[in-house]
Amino acid sequence: MSTRTKGKLSRRDFIAVAAAGAWLLLDRASPVDASETKKEDTQGMLIDLTRCVGCNSCALACKESNHLPGDDQIPQALESDAYTFVDPVEAITAGGESTTRYVKRQCMHCLDAACVSACPAAAMYDSGEGPIIYRAGQCLGCRYCQVGCPFGVPRFDWEDGIAPTISKCWMCHDRLQAGDEPACVEACPSGALRFGRRSELLSQARAQIATHPDRYVDHVFGESEVGGTSIVYLSDVPFEQLGFPLDLPHVAPPEQTEKVMSALPFVIGGMAALMSGTAFYTHRLRPDGGEE
Repeated sequence: MSTRTKGKLSRRDFIAVAAAGAWLLLDRASPVDASETKKEDTQGMLIDLTRCVGCNSCALACKESNHLPGDDQIPQALESDAYTFVDPVEAITAGGESTTRYVKRQCMHCLDAACVSACPAAAMYDSGEGPIIYRAGQCLGCRYCQVGCPFGVPRFDWEDGIAPTISKCWMCHDRLQAGDEPACVEACPSGALRFGRRSELLSQARAQIATHPDRYVDHVFGESEVGGTSIVYLSDVPFEQLGFPLDLPHVAPPEQTEKVMSALPFVIGGMAALMSGTAFYTHRLRPDGGEE
């Protein structure tokens, strides 16, 4: 039986010290608080589903403004030739009555967009003003943006194999640069769509909920989902009835990925130190040349 040499670490002591060192490295790798890197206020859109009448003026105006084919045909889904559409959904009100709500669906323009983070060619681009823009000339056709989007928005043009492109709403960024509102907002006859600064729209939405608590669900969808989106919604029926995902984190996916990636070197370094030390003590040589 071997005895512990005075003043020297045993194998067990070394492993404990190495593990503690690795833990300290991981603890030092904790990410910066999200509030320290929060984006400045951006442009956005508030969609009040209680006011939408399902006229599809927004969808047709989008097609016309973006020179999409079939600009006289009402779109039924997000497609390569339809950046937005109005989805009729059957729902149950708080009073138990069956009703139809018309849900305008399009890109949510996330404040920290997963599609931008996932794109290896910077074809998906954050304008910094609210709109997430797609630059077809830089697209590789990898479709990582489709995989990364938590809302399943980007559509790939399978018909064009030579120049693959992604289609999605870009909030009429060219119109915004000219001082105009997005085409869908300008075309809405019922006031269901409002455009402005996101902070102001959120204040309006909260005020509407506070003023009419019997009319609205006490939740502004998009305020905090996936770190916040530039498109936010008000509704009088639960969002889950309208097909909105409610299992979304309140932290943006790119921020979560950054936490993992920032900690990875420390994890590898700590594990390497632990394994190297363990191997050294396991195979160290005795004074007589044999292994202990």
